[in-house]
Amino acid sequence: MALYVQKYGGTSVGDIERIRNVARRIARTRQQGHDVIAVVSAMAGETDRLLGLGRELSERPVEREMDVLVSSGEQVSAALLCIALNQMGVKAMSLMGHQARVETDSVHTKARITRVDDERLRRAIEGGHAVVVAGFQGIDEHGNITTLGRGGSDTSAVAIAAAARADVCEIYTDVEGVFTTDPNVCRSARKIERISYEEMLELSALGAKVLQIRSVELAMKYAVPIHVRSSFSDAEGTMVTGEDESLESVVVAGVTSDKKAAKVTVLGVPDQPGVVAGVFEPLAEQNISVDMIIQNVATDGTTDLTFTVTRDDLERTRDMADGLAKKVGARDFTVDPDVVKVSIVGLGMRSHAGVAAKMFRLLADEGINIEAISTSEIKTSCLIRAKYAELAVRVLHDGFGLGDR
Repeated sequence: MALYVQKYGGTSVGDIERIRNVARRIARTRQQGHDVIAVVSAMAGETDRLLGLGRELSERPVEREMDVLVSSGEQVSAALLCIALNQMGVKAMSLMGHQARVETDSVHTKARITRVDDERLRRAIEGGHAVVVAGFQGIDEHGNITTLGRGGSDTSAVAIAAAARADVCEIYTDVEGVFTTDPNVCRSARKIERISYEEMLELSALGAKVLQIRSVELAMKYAVPIHVRSSFSDAEGTMVTGEDESLESVVVAGVTSDKKAAKVTVLGVPDQPGVVAGVFEPLAEQNISVDMIIQNVATDGTTDLTFTVTRDDLERTRDMADGLAKKVGARDFTVDPDVVKVSIVGLGMRSHAGVAAKMFRLLADEGINIEAISTSEIKTSCLIRAKYAELAVRVLHDGFGLGDR
């Protein structure tokens, strides 16, 4: 007998018939003799609806209350799924984040899990229940409801799987696994059978929408096997697991684009020690994550400092930018949301020379200008104009032969 943690996304529980379909899948797993902890998202579109209600009342609603509001979507899904399971003769119990003891820090709307106490989960399983946990939500040390950010149910599922020592964490979505790129952009995209945690981490960070980045971080830290698969078919999906020699032989595993990037440039920054820290420390204090950073060669004692943030953080960054520029003695700042980050990822990039050069040539041959570059051992990213996003993805995908294997 194995313990399965099964996460079902918003499209998988999008209406009553789809909830029944999920219930049947859980019932089948139970009939095979396995225990199940299901983690559910809100029904498709519900989180956006709730966010819209809050923003009708206030342009900047209090984040604590927004957490209370949007977490109700997962509560509805969990209750409906348990009603369906019990109707099918499967004893089921729903637990909210605080009841499942998903403990987090106090950063509302972007909380991080600090601990999961699996005692109540185990008691419910030992009592013969299929357990349905409301994903995306937790509780802080002060008893406040918190939420984990977009895609947070993935993180809930992996954290619960780690705490409960599950045999596998199945992430059910509306696609059949992880693809070499977005099939909606490139017809030659193909499903990847196995991918490493490290590659998946980079792809998630760089715009792939299959798994939330923090869920992959947790899976890698606690060696939780993830099986990404479709809730609408029985086809095998993609296993996300540790590295091995076969994975390292693949030079480029995938191509992705991040359309949520925005570029900020602080102009005329004094070329002095401590000035760059003076720009980024206040952003860090506001939990604004910075990605690409470029500092131009200094002329006349000043330089320009360019960095990227997510569009979700753009307004807060814009609000801070004027004060930051004045604080460090800069001349001005500009904000440019009309950019996109395209990236290639693969373990084999560690041991193969010329991969980045090939990427640059492929883009250049299509007349696509590169505005910024960032690299790691297994990825290269380029910032380009947003209008070239889909062309760049197709050119890189075909240029590296990802559809030919």
